[in-house]
Amino acid sequence: MTSPQDNQTKKIFIDGEAGTTGLEIREKLGAVAGAQIISIDPARRKDAQARREMMREADLVVLCLPDDAAREAVAMVDSLEGARPRILDASTAHRTDHAWVYGFAEMEPGQAQMIAAADRVANPGCYPTGAIALLRPLVEKGVLPEDFPVTINAVSGYSGGGRQMIEQYEQGEAPNFTLYGLNFSHKHLPELLKYTKLARRPIFVPSVGKFHQGMLISIPLHLDLLGGASAADLERTLANWYGDGGLVRVIPTQEETRIEPEALNGADRMELRVFSHPEYAQAVLVARLDNLGKGASGAAVQNIRLMLGL
Repeated sequence: MTSPQDNQTKKIFIDGEAGTTGLEIREKLGAVAGAQIISIDPARRKDAQARREMMREADLVVLCLPDDAAREAVAMVDSLEGARPRILDASTAHRTDHAWVYGFAEMEPGQAQMIAAADRVANPGCYPTGAIALLRPLVEKGVLPEDFPVTINAVSGYSGGGRQMIEQYEQGEAPNFTLYGLNFSHKHLPELLKYTKLARRPIFVPSVGKFHQGMLISIPLHLDLLGGASAADLERTLANWYGDGGLVRVIPTQEETRIEPEALNGADRMELRVFSHPEYAQAVLVARLDNLGKGASGAAVQNIRLMLGL
């Protein structure tokens, strides 16, 4: 005889579970009641028929794959007969696709409900999560003009760079700090532009440091170009948007003059701050998060919970 608990169990197949994000999602799901992970035989993980069998059995398929492989996996799901599983894609492949719901639950009112009802959800990128969290409310509320010239600076731990970068750092073969994306065509830019609601393409300058995980996104602003908005106005707008007690929190800076990227490692929340000085009409917006938490697997598990009602 099956119990009510058994009837509530949802089967989840992580396609690409051996990668960094897949392993993190698997670990976090171990603590989620009602989630049952079904896994493919490692020797058959590239076997199309074996993957198709897992997809047919699953309630939800999580894609932790390169972009092209993610698109192929979606086509594989589409080829299944009868009921098909829902899909959460952790790659970049579908983040700007209008047919997919963007998986940043706190982005705006109603977004979590849209994720819960969606058959296909695109998990956000780590850098965009912080930048969108800072900019979207300011643009929506008219505090920041949509055509404002925005520069987004960001630094991440090396775990965000994938297996090859991780190996280079852990073998001592990588530099202490690197700026990259200096061809102005980083793959996160379309996502940033769409979901910040900026009309002017921002300048995005990412970097990687010699630490495993953790992330800071910073956006400098000249307040005299904002039509009179003060740093307090920026902080108030963000605080009103996100409220109290959620995974995205606005933290008063008080007399802080520095911030480091690793303080939220292992956590699935994100902190937003507005740094300023009363004598100068300048501010710096800062988001801090774990690139493997709210920037990847933490957001994925949040979306899985919403999509499966766990």
